[in-house]
Amino acid sequence: MKIYDFDGRKNISGDRIHQARTTMRLSQSDLAARMQVNGVAIEREAISKIETGDRFVADYELVVFSKVLNVSMEWLTLQDQAPR
Repeated sequence: MKIYDFDGRKNISGDRIHQARTTMRLSQSDLAARMQVNGVAIEREAISKIETGDRFVADYELVVFSKVLNVSMEWLTLQDQAPR
C-alpha cells in the first residue's frame, strides 16, 4: 500500500494539535500522558513528529486528540479556520 503526503506533510492536523496544546499550556509529554490515559499508546516524540507533519495520524488517535484537547475533529482537520 502506498501512503501519500499532502503538500509535503503526512497530516493536516499537526498545526492544529500544536495550537490547541500550547493554548492549554501543555507540554508534549503532558499531552502524550493524557492520550495514554485515554487508551492511545503514544510518546512525546510521536507528538513532536505529528506537530511537524512527519508522522501520520490514525483516525482513532484523532478522536482522542479531539477529546483531550477539547476541540472538534472538524477543527483539527480544517485549515485556515478560526479556533474551535
